[in-house]
Amino acid sequence: VQLQASGGGLVQAGDSLRLSCAASGHTFINYIMGWFRQAPGKEREFVAVVNLSGRSTYYADSMKGRFTISRDNAKNTVYLQLNSLKPEDTAVYYCAGGLMFSTRRADYDFWGQGTQVTVSS
Repeated sequence: VQLQASGGGLVQAGDSLRLSCAASGHTFINYIMGWFRQAPGKEREFVAVVNLSGRSTYYADSMKGRFTISRDNAKNTVYLQLNSLKPEDTAVYYCAGGLMFSTRRADYDFWGQGTQVTVSS
């Protein structure tokens, strides 16, 4: 499966963005999907994960209530809605797929190329 992330950009604090991650192939529905982010000089960190059906989600504590992960299996796409953005949310955001409902990078088997989100104060 190949992943293509999009939707990033330069926004002001308090603004919103919707990231998309389109998957190629016909096996998208078989994979749990997650989002991670990596800020300059920092390790890649977990953001959110959604299960196969889309009914179950889990978020990193700092993103709860502001970010929403969802998926559309008919469109082979996973989304990340970013609301109330803060300068500290500035990072490259990556989507990833795997077989485990996990927060660990090592549990994801394939990754998208990332999309840059920059939040100005």
